[in-house]
Amino acid sequence: MSTLNVDALVGNTSANAITVRGEGSATTSLQQGLTKVWIQFNATGTQAIQGSFNVASITDEAAGSTTVTIANDMDNNDYSVTVAGNSDQTAGNVGLYSGCAAINTTDCKVTTRRDNTLVDSSIFGVQIAGDLA
Repeated sequence: MSTLNVDALVGNTSANAITVRGEGSATTSLQQGLTKVWIQFNATGTQAIQGSFNVASITDEAAGSTTVTIANDMDNNDYSVTVAGNSDQTAGNVGLYSGCAAINTTDCKVTTRRDNTLVDSSIFGVQIAGDLA
């Protein structure tokens, strides 16, 4: 097996023209297939980032509500956000719903709810896929 060692990949026909062949014959754009932003943080008490990529900061808006500020802005607000939180409480635990409350090119507000009430989550993850500015 050969090893390719490079510092940057740029397509021949355009800078964003690199494709990857999948298991069959289908190909996908390398740039489109990358996660552009990800973060895992503890939203209980004083919020703390556990790990992240392309995140400038987080802001505790209220119980169960956090704004994730993107370091390198997204091109538009048509990106996809995937969120997940954990459920620490067992009493009255009917289910946990995590969602995105607001999307902007510079940030997105994410929330966690239990029984339609905003609650903090000790492990909260956010991933963003889309085009960077």
